[in-house]
Amino acid sequence: MRARQALSTPDAENRPKVTGTLLEETTTTAPATLSNKPERRFWGWGYLRDSIADDEKRKVDALLAWLGGGGAAVSEPRVGDFKLAPPRIAAPASLTSILSSSAYDRLTHCYGKSFADVARMWMREAFNAPDWVAFPRSESEIVDVLDWASRSRVAVVPFGGGTSVVGGVEAALDGETRNQYVASLSLDMERFDRVLEVDRISRAARIQAGVLGPDLESQLRESGLTLRHFPQSFQFSTLGGWIATRAGGHYATLYTHIDDFVENTRMVTPAGVIETRRLPASGAGPAPDRLVIGSEGTLGVITEAWMRLQDRPRFRASTSVRFKNMQAAVQGVRALSQSGLHATNCRLLDPAEVVFSGVGDRKSPTLVLGFESADHGVQAWMARALELVADHGGQWDAETVDREGEHRKGAAGAWRDAFIRMPYLRDETTRRGAILDTFESAITWDRFEAFYEGVLEDAGEAIARITGSQAPVSCRFTHVYPDGPAPYFTYAAIGSRDGDLRSAVAKWREIKAASNAAVVKHGGTSTHHHAIGRDHRSAYEIEVPALMRAALAGAKKVMDPAGVMNPGCLF
Repeated sequence: MRARQALSTPDAENRPKVTGTLLEETTTTAPATLSNKPERRFWGWGYLRDSIADDEKRKVDALLAWLGGGGAAVSEPRVGDFKLAPPRIAAPASLTSILSSSAYDRLTHCYGKSFADVARMWMREAFNAPDWVAFPRSESEIVDVLDWASRSRVAVVPFGGGTSVVGGVEAALDGETRNQYVASLSLDMERFDRVLEVDRISRAARIQAGVLGPDLESQLRESGLTLRHFPQSFQFSTLGGWIATRAGGHYATLYTHIDDFVENTRMVTPAGVIETRRLPASGAGPAPDRLVIGSEGTLGVITEAWMRLQDRPRFRASTSVRFKNMQAAVQGVRALSQSGLHATNCRLLDPAEVVFSGVGDRKSPTLVLGFESADHGVQAWMARALELVADHGGQWDAETVDREGEHRKGAAGAWRDAFIRMPYLRDETTRRGAILDTFESAITWDRFEAFYEGVLEDAGEAIARITGSQAPVSCRFTHVYPDGPAPYFTYAAIGSRDGDLRSAVAKWREIKAASNAAVVKHGGTSTHHHAIGRDHRSAYEIEVPALMRAALAGAKKVMDPAGVMNPGCLF
């Protein structure tokens, strides 16, 4: 096949060493998993060993009471609760050592982590479980899988950490795709988990795509470097997933997306391998990396990338700033975004968001502001930033201007803690019938006020109509640019009071369609950093010109002639 002919990187040199794993077991008894990683909750967020604290359970109770009640908690799913049909196609003998059809592996790779994904697991519904899960150890094994899949009409879904909230890792072979494929396979990149090479002079590293965020940073630490890309899913998401979905990260300004850190990419497609040249910049026509970044597994499998790194920060300052109203707060943040100060953290929480997150004085729009540097002190930058926000009525407590604490004190620290723990709380609200979800966008400053008011009104009305009750909708800025912010909306509503999670999922899908329509109607993007997947495609198809979508479909036809790569996602 063409993919094998184009493979040029020596497998022996780049293959992750796999020793002492379940791969070494005999095949007489099928292992529960071929994964090397700690056992994950296939039905929710985190590892099986994780749990939520008593005070977090009380927060869930308080939220449900505030919303008007919820149903009884559904019992925690177990692997034995699911009846999975046997694989619809036999695996070739040459691939049996890297393929698993165990119930645990198929369930773990069935869905992502959206509300609907989690709710369906609580309902014991795994209709779209992949027939096989592949754990390749080398690019040549990826080629073998793609060759077999292309010949046999098997849909292939690349899988990093499985944290998609837009239906991006689900083999949903229904509708138009029902009769095009005989089976589905999830291709897990977990064994591609190493930093292969560090260029300290250029501050860059060649990194395999399957490495999880914490493991990546741990391997870079010995060189004194950091990628410093921290999405909310950091603990369970991978470099390849960040690149494939154009993930947003730690920096609220300047380096907001993973795009800013990508120096080159290498991707195995069914038609061959694409490896871009490693350069700091180029004007040589349309940039090929831009086709790989954001491709969401529809063109091929990202196996590695050279990434731009930074020295680890040593100087920090942070505080939180209160404003009298949202209009003044927005003006203050716009001044900051256009100042050239490039704040590391610049996240504005509207009045509903400060209540929802339990930060600040629980009523005033609050800006979480921070600076960091590896080279120089940042107090001068903070001082100038505070002058700018003061021009718009911003107020802060002098003692909260933190010189040492890495943005972890006061309202800033409270927001950070709530942000990191939210997925665990969402699992608990879901099992009790509540819908706790988000949607995000980006808009220019001149249109923000109308956008903000319009989306809040449209989304609030839709949620109330669909769920039959008033539901709060809050907003915060996750990232800001000189020409506009990225508003991120959160809502909570009761989807079911009688334990009928199927009804809650149906309501969620209606709300998702309404929020998609609202952000596009008012001029925003269909997504700023959550990707398109399947759930945002209705908005994406309005936002992106038809001719451009046709051009991208043409590129897919060249790289994926049999159309097996992540069907239904993006396209």
